[in-house]
Amino acid sequence: MRPTTIAMAALSALGWRSVEAVKYTPTRPPAVPLAVRSPYLNTWLQCGSDCTLAGDWPRFWTNQIQGWEGLVGVDGEVYTWLGGAPGFKAANQTSLEYTSTKSIFTFDIAGKVTLTVTFFSPVYPDDLGRQSLQFSYIAVKAKSSDGSSHKVQIYMDVSAEFASGDLSQVINWETKTSGNLTYHRFYRANKSQFAESGEIASWGDWYLTTGTDSGLTYHIGQDNEVRANFANKTVLPNTIDSNFRAVSDNWPVFAFSHDVGSVKTDEVERLFTLGLIQDQVINFAGQSGQLAAVPGLWQSFYQDDISAVVAFYNDYGHATSVCQRLDGQIKTDSESTAGQDYSTITTLSVRQTFGALQFAGTGSKPYVFLKEISSNSDIQTVDVIFPALPIFMYLNATLTRYLLDPLFENQESGAYPNKYAEHDLGTFPVAKGYPAGNDEPMPLEECGNMIIMSLAYAQRAGDVDYLKAHFEKLSQWAEFLVEDSLIPANQLSTDDFAGTLANQTNLAIKGIIGLKAMSQIASLTKNEDKWGQTAVDYLAKWKVLAINNDTTTPHTTLSYGDKASHGLLYNIYADKLLSLNFIDQEIYDMQSNFYPTVALEYAVPLDTRHTWTKSDWQLFAAAVASDSTKKMFISKMAAWIGRTSTNRAMTDLYDAGSGAYPEGGPVFVARPVVGGTFALLALPK
Repeated sequence: MRPTTIAMAALSALGWRSVEAVKYTPTRPPAVPLAVRSPYLNTWLQCGSDCTLAGDWPRFWTNQIQGWEGLVGVDGEVYTWLGGAPGFKAANQTSLEYTSTKSIFTFDIAGKVTLTVTFFSPVYPDDLGRQSLQFSYIAVKAKSSDGSSHKVQIYMDVSAEFASGDLSQVINWETKTSGNLTYHRFYRANKSQFAESGEIASWGDWYLTTGTDSGLTYHIGQDNEVRANFANKTVLPNTIDSNFRAVSDNWPVFAFSHDVGSVKTDEVERLFTLGLIQDQVINFAGQSGQLAAVPGLWQSFYQDDISAVVAFYNDYGHATSVCQRLDGQIKTDSESTAGQDYSTITTLSVRQTFGALQFAGTGSKPYVFLKEISSNSDIQTVDVIFPALPIFMYLNATLTRYLLDPLFENQESGAYPNKYAEHDLGTFPVAKGYPAGNDEPMPLEECGNMIIMSLAYAQRAGDVDYLKAHFEKLSQWAEFLVEDSLIPANQLSTDDFAGTLANQTNLAIKGIIGLKAMSQIASLTKNEDKWGQTAVDYLAKWKVLAINNDTTTPHTTLSYGDKASHGLLYNIYADKLLSLNFIDQEIYDMQSNFYPTVALEYAVPLDTRHTWTKSDWQLFAAAVASDSTKKMFISKMAAWIGRTSTNRAMTDLYDAGSGAYPEGGPVFVARPVVGGTFALLALPK
């Protein structure tokens, strides 16, 4: 990867936050994924004035602090390498590198020891059992940097803040061993299944684990007391506070320390894991139309919770091997497709996308449930799955089926009364559906999305039977598109923050492409094609209504007849994804020529209502643009990642001119729609 050192003076001249002279590879991100594997294990380092691990607390995606402290003793001197506990010297961070699955921090400890800390959240696109575990690795390596021998102790603790968003809740805990593993288990005394507090799960058991060895010691107690014990003695007393109490009552923490002895030039490693076990993960109204608990998919692969915890720890070697290949594949494919800037974007998007997924059900009937993180926490939002679709098409198209299945089941049960497609299934983790039909109405949007995604999955997986099984419902939605696609009524599109609008050009073309896709579905399933000719007729009329030819650079408008308007025509991407060869090449060329004329510093605005833009839709547009316009989109977005003043898990909505959060608009963070940055890689080869 191409390392970049971003100097304080250069950024100050640009009006951006200043940073230390840390080497960033491939760039400095707005936030760093630390432990990000599910909607509830979703912890980040926010990069405000810098991007250093020591000196501030990691945070849940909501911005709630999650107390997590890392210390290291070197020849009796103690330094902090993680967290915001006061009173410790900060280790000198020299570099940060991120890959698709890892965040790697390197520290120089007083010129004596090089400490490398890797936060590793594996991604297994085609291994449901392993992917279903809500756990992450933290590997800490130490070696001498001056050739001399140094005594080293490695310390880590986490606070009870991981276990409850309500800091007044009492937490219980214990420390035990199993095989080669020692673990702290902590959990709410008063669990509430399928409930959240501050978006953090109110049920389940948390585990901090490490390997059992002769140098291991542990301590559970008050945060300041536990950390002071290590600072004073570089060892822990192997005691457990017996006073179960609230999260914020003398802040209980769960700590381990490894005395690794004298460290020379050979690297010494100690491994920790952090994660959450939940037996039941989703409450879902499926085929019966009635709510029923759905187990975590992990239960189909592991005997019990301790077996799963131990297996994850012992799987570290396998995880490292598999994810090294995945990291290399994504990097190589991205660079060969569109250069280093594209790799900068895609590699930051992987953990964020998978971190919004909950794997549920059984080995014979798996589900993937998606949380619409930060925008409104809906579950199975169709127009959030749709922009994330490219990453699934690239890594494993079958994941798309597991995302769509809950939507089909709920609607085919008869529990949804509207003739158009449902917007979502409720609020995560309760997928109750909308028996009254009172979901957020995006009728044209969601009908088009469901048809396009169903065909995309079936094409890649060779699963025509899936289309046959759902043909009746798909036909129903296609009939709605016949009614509404050409002249869209006043309604919301997926960009609902912009409000309703009639005659939306980009929304209309989605519906028209949806009709062409339905024609393909009819052909594949050997049913009568009632939609192909309608799509052809509508496209001819759309070209008259949608294009402003009375300008030096023709382009589509935001809405029919508004020649002063324009917008990203990102919905034509589906034509290329599905290999329909339906949209005229002249349309692609026209938009490619137009976008550079309205581009701002960091992006092309979504439309003329704001200077706001969306990262997913930029890459949809880039994927079907000319080479020069594609390069423009990608280079601007990569520059934005390295310079933006936003400081939370990568937003997909920002100001195209300033790169900041949209003034007066919503703040989106950690959303899975960044899977859309894989739009180029998802296209048929």
